Amino acid sequence: MSFALREHTADVAVEATGDDLNGVFGAVADGMAAAMADAVPDGGDRFGLSVTAESREALLFDYLDELIYERDVRGVLPVDHDATVTESDGEWRVEATARGVPLDAVEARDLKAVTYSEMDLSETADGWHAYVVFDV
Repeated sequence: MSFALREHTADVAVEATGDDLNGVFGAVADGMAAAMADAVPDGGDRFGLSVTAESREALLFDYLDELIYERDVRGVLPVDHDATVTESDGEWRVEATARGVPLDAVEARDLKAVTYSEMDLSETADGWHAYVVFDV
């Protein structure tokens, strides 16, 4: 799995790949963290979260939105993401963990929100691809 930050007018975009949905979800979340901080120190406690949605794309949006919420509520930068994506009876779910680095331990830039603008989540011959734009 991998990610790259992309220039996007006044916003920032993350383009990510993964062998499977789990990998691409984690890679996008890692890319989002990289967009907020150039360097991340060791430390911080892992925390879990669970998100459900009606589609894969909505799940990716809601998952990233939840990570921004966790950042704001916990006062941590979520990093080192691990995600497990499942689908059952038309409902998509991600069970995830992240390491929460206290915001006062990093020089973090603010991402205001995840957007649906130009969002792509698609299966390719090599695995999965995602492109997500964030409002800064």
